[in-house]
Amino acid sequence: MASLIEVNDLTKEYKMGKITVPALNGVDIEINEGEFVAIMGPSGSGKSTLMHILGCLDTATQGEYILNREKVSHIKKKKLASIRNQRIGFVFQTFNLLPHLNVQKNVELPLMYAGYSKKKRTKLAKKVIAEVGLTDRCKHKPSELSGGQRQRVAIARAIVNNPSIILADEPTGNLDTNSGGDILTIFSELNLKGHTVIIVTHDAAVAKRANRVIHIVDGLIENGDIS
Repeated sequence: MASLIEVNDLTKEYKMGKITVPALNGVDIEINEGEFVAIMGPSGSGKSTLMHILGCLDTATQGEYILNREKVSHIKKKKLASIRNQRIGFVFQTFNLLPHLNVQKNVELPLMYAGYSKKKRTKLAKKVIAEVGLTDRCKHKPSELSGGQRQRVAIARAIVNNPSIILADEPTGNLDTNSGGDILTIFSELNLKGHTVIIVTHDAAVAKRANRVIHIVDGLIENGDIS
């Protein structure tokens, strides 16, 4: 498999007044196309910071991030925004759905930003909504859905542009065991379809669903060879 993500000696520091707080302390990882990887660590370990950098939502203080053989630090802002919109799908613990929009309109949002026509947006949104089993909820608003259904909507929104990478930050954190299991099954199915799936979690049961687990503690990688 070809290398999709390479991270070399990555550090991230945050300034809090006169204090410098380290979040990542020289991280090295490599993720290949088509992998299903879990990044696992306790709260405050730096795993969410790493995910934000991998998703081009944040930048490192030092080090190198190579995405699909291109140095992210050399990519211009406009192209970087396009990468986030079209090549990376994001799923968060809190769903991040817009409460005033129904399911279909929430899923259409990335397509709207990408400039798709209304007809094309509707077609693609309905397709992925069906894939996550929510066709009968298209016109419902988030407040009318269960937590598991909201996360399915978030996944549909993440995949509507057919991204090569899906990044999920604690995607089952707000769900019961059964709903969380269903969500993880969807990620497994997406991986089988060719998407590279990266899940950030503190839960060993969630990490077991991945093909490889990368452990991060105190901003450092402990190992990445557990399957």
